Amino acid sequence: MSKDAVWVLFLVTSFQCLLLSAETHPAILLPNHYNRNTPVTCPAPNPNLYYQPVIGIVTHPGDGATGRLSNTTGASYIAASYVKFVEAAGARVVPLIYNEPTEKLFKKLELVNGVLFTGGWAKSGLYFETIGRIFKKALEKNDAGDHFPIYAICLGFELITMIVSKDNNILEEFCASNQASTLQFVENANIKGTLFQRFPPDLLKKLSTDCLVMQNHRYGISPGKLQGNHKLSSFFEILTTCEDEDDMVYVSTMRSRNYPVSAFQWHPEKNAFEWASSEIPHTKDAIQITQYAANFLVSEARKSINRPVAQEVRDNLIYNYSPTYCGKAGKGYDEVYIFAPV
Repeated sequence: MSKDAVWVLFLVTSFQCLLLSAETHPAILLPNHYNRNTPVTCPAPNPNLYYQPVIGIVTHPGDGATGRLSNTTGASYIAASYVKFVEAAGARVVPLIYNEPTEKLFKKLELVNGVLFTGGWAKSGLYFETIGRIFKKALEKNDAGDHFPIYAICLGFELITMIVSKDNNILEEFCASNQASTLQFVENANIKGTLFQRFPPDLLKKLSTDCLVMQNHRYGISPGKLQGNHKLSSFFEILTTCEDEDDMVYVSTMRSRNYPVSAFQWHPEKNAFEWASSEIPHTKDAIQITQYAANFLVSEARKSINRPVAQEVRDNLIYNYSPTYCGKAGKGYDEVYIFAPV
């Protein structure tokens, strides 16, 4: 075959390939290419939603680093991961300093559209009393017509369990420190109206097969004990359970039957924002869980009817404080906000 014939054959073959490609892979049209005559519209925001929501995060006693950063009596802290968690979903944060005067604390509570109770260790004294006061105030706000959500994580889960049951000894010991786990949905779990409702089906399924959430606690409550306590069973509905290292089953996610209260024994904030432990899941699926959990909290806060004075909010935002990097030690939190005694 001559060189000219080879060249002609090459051109014909290439043209056929182009035609085949065009048939199997049609041109990708951007949205504005479908109908250039369609006018651009900017729908008005929903007047029933608040698009500048603020979440109050209650500080915890200490410095979050067993005294390495501050051993001042009365100091308190918020792990920066909780702040980033809220901000990632489009809200701002006002720190609620647990040991400031009640009048001042409640005044700050009027600046927020929801509250987050963090993890930690304190289960008694002023901190426990402060959580109780804020929890009661939040329920009163809901009873008065304001949709005021509460997120209770780890220690927060344990404290509201104690508060609702009115039994400070109701918690049981479990071995679930520094442990990644699955979440097992209880039979006939109703996820409508919960954070899980928005999960894609494949991610929802992976929750029960892959270790995508982080546990770090020594206390909790078993399903049987919760269901056997009338105050708890009438207030909370169990959504998921987990097994600890000794195969003991504990409640890992629950929600209030009548209030926008969600409680997690696991840590939705850690997957995306904490790095000290090698057990914390950082996969794409794990990061999505953090995002969906944060989105749910903030979407609930947008339903709040509270419209605080903008300048008062700015005067009290977490932006008025600076985080401290404490991750060099390779353990504990990566960053914390420390608040001096008031």
